[in-house]
Amino acid sequence: MKKYLTITLVTTLVFVSCKNKKTAIVNNDEYYTCSMHPQIKQDKPGTCPICHMELIQVKKTQQSEDEIVLNDDQVSLGNIQTDTIRNGTMGDKVIVTATLAADETKVNSVNARIAGRIDRLYFKNTGEYVPHGAHLYDLYSEELNNAKQEYIAALERQQTMDNSIIDFNKLLQSAKTKLLLWGMNEAQVNELAKTKKSSPLTAYYSTASGFITALPVIEGQYITEGSTVIKLADLSTIWAEAQVYASQLPELDDNATVIVQLPDLPGKEFRGKVELVNPEINPDTRVNLIRVSISNHDNIFKPGMPAYVIFKSPERKTLSLPVDAVLRDGKMAMIWVKSGVNTFKSKMVETGLENGNRIEIKSGLQEGDIVVTSGAYLLQSEYIFKKGNTIMAGHDMKNM
Repeated sequence: MKKYLTITLVTTLVFVSCKNKKTAIVNNDEYYTCSMHPQIKQDKPGTCPICHMELIQVKKTQQSEDEIVLNDDQVSLGNIQTDTIRNGTMGDKVIVTATLAADETKVNSVNARIAGRIDRLYFKNTGEYVPHGAHLYDLYSEELNNAKQEYIAALERQQTMDNSIIDFNKLLQSAKTKLLLWGMNEAQVNELAKTKKSSPLTAYYSTASGFITALPVIEGQYITEGSTVIKLADLSTIWAEAQVYASQLPELDDNATVIVQLPDLPGKEFRGKVELVNPEINPDTRVNLIRVSISNHDNIFKPGMPAYVIFKSPERKTLSLPVDAVLRDGKMAMIWVKSGVNTFKSKMVETGLENGNRIEIKSGLQEGDIVVTSGAYLLQSEYIFKKGNTIMAGHDMKNM
């Protein structure tokens, strides 16, 4: 009887022990965590030791090291938004400052053809507009007056001695050519031949049109042959001269569309053409000169006005994302891709040109990938919070 009681007691203890062991088995497929503090992980229900909220049950998933899983509350609170990446068009744009200047190829200098004294100037202020053929000044010149008398004398001799052996036609033509070379025009020479009266003053007319940029003479001044009387600038076209740093030159396309904007004329854009890229860089400032020619038919552009020159390269087909979707640390660029329900995976990408709020993705993504466009920085913080290291630490751009 005593032996029977002993066997029964042992059997009961074994049964109770086995039952207790069965209840102590942990479900390795689930764990309990806090929605506000996901670093808290327990194998049984309870409350969060930090905020004392009820722990929620989460199923364990087979996720890679560069993935992170969020619950619905975290996705909602973090405003995590995604979009399917597709091919689109994108063009580069570079903006540089510039100053308007006169087109030097359309600046004309009116010079004296013969020495003499300027008796009268008809234009006396810089900035005045001089039409082509306008009366510029009257000149007193002894040498020119003598040439006039020689021409009149040759005419009279031709008329009185036409049957002589002397060819007065050649003498007359030689005298006329001298007057034309010294600045008289055909109409003046014909008038001299008609009246046979020589004035001590000779009128000179403008051979070009434009605005006066230089007037180095005054009335009563003696001038020599070849000296400048007036300089005229034709402003029908004008230059926008931009100072560009050497580091910006590779970004500029000489054949790109050039847009000129003026702070003094807000809201207006004008098309231009690159006329010159200076092949020499200033060694002191490391800047280069670029000249852009723009039409100025309405004379709204004035030399000296500030301007902006915008270089727009042709648009090309490429993948692009909002700038905020790309995380950059100076060496690498990374984005988050949705890989499952509330599951996000980091990917290294190679970026290209940046235009406004869009950035080009040259490699690392494919059309159709679902990319996080809002909340990327929150995902990065959550990853560091859970994993304890930065996302980019384990990535290599060569293995994108």
